[in-house]
Amino acid sequence: MIARIAVSLVVGLCLAAGCTKPSERVVVYCAQDKEFAEGVFADFHIESKLAVAPKFDTEANKSVGIAVELEAESARPRADVHWNNEILATIRLARKGIYEPYASPAAASFPDWTKAKDKTWQAFASRARVLIVNTNLVPEAERPKSLLDLTNPKWKGKVAMAKPLFGTTATQAACLFEVLGPDVAKRYFRDLKSNDVQILAGNKQSAVQVAEGRYAIGLTDTDDALIELYAGKPVAIIFPDRDGHKDHPRLGVLYIPNTLAVVKGAPNPDGAKRMIDYLLRAETEAKLAEGGGFQIPLNPKVVAKLPASLLVPGQVKTMAVDFEKAADLWDEVQAFLRDEFAR
Repeated sequence: MIARIAVSLVVGLCLAAGCTKPSERVVVYCAQDKEFAEGVFADFHIESKLAVAPKFDTEANKSVGIAVELEAESARPRADVHWNNEILATIRLARKGIYEPYASPAAASFPDWTKAKDKTWQAFASRARVLIVNTNLVPEAERPKSLLDLTNPKWKGKVAMAKPLFGTTATQAACLFEVLGPDVAKRYFRDLKSNDVQILAGNKQSAVQVAEGRYAIGLTDTDDALIELYAGKPVAIIFPDRDGHKDHPRLGVLYIPNTLAVVKGAPNPDGAKRMIDYLLRAETEAKLAEGGGFQIPLNPKVVAKLPASLLVPGQVKTMAVDFEKAADLWDEVQAFLRDEFAR
């Protein structure tokens, strides 16, 4: 660990001083959490001898700021690799021509659904959208089993979620529009608003404030929920709709993958491909799963020790969502959410 920190500091100082050429470094625009990505970057640097210049997004503006920058820089790209944690933004950027097609040999054993048809991106390392509940405030027999249960009046003012215009919360909203249909989804979010759902800055804040007892229930991602659980806080994790839903057969647990892409016109395309090959290795997915980030591997060849409380596809019913169609609905969903939650 000390060696990794030292490497990161040396690389950072070298880049700050402008002592690397584009061919000697890889610039990564990264929406993955800094504390989990930095160790992987340090390992890549040790093996490849390429300096790594990561640019991270803020928690409150997760994935959105980077996407805007990639579009703004498209005529003269600065980034080599885009490591995103929100697949719908990746699909939208691919449609705008931001990425260069690249079929990594390291992705050969990944399922077909993880690969873009035009080879512009590759999915890996997923998280699930879950509920975190405060066990002191919510007895086990009363805990919700479905996302749709959160509109029950008994949870009025007791549920928290991140701003639904950003990150995985926005992704979940678009996926619900695709799975439930726009009319049902709009009614659901309006009912949440009427039930005084509390809007916080991000998923981490949602998990932390439930753990502290400020709210009874929070919508968040598995990584943020598990951090609170393993810190010994009085919380439990619920995988909503894990057994399906009698009225909405396509409902289930939503798993959102990370994605990797080579930026079109990248200053160092060869370095970008080397990094993507490295990130898609089975060993790297295992590190992301076991290193505190709790990312669920998508490569079936990965052997990783996951927490018993982290349920994976195969143990639950997964949401039957078409990500491409959810991306088609993005603008409609965003306009609706702005009207409902940005005022």
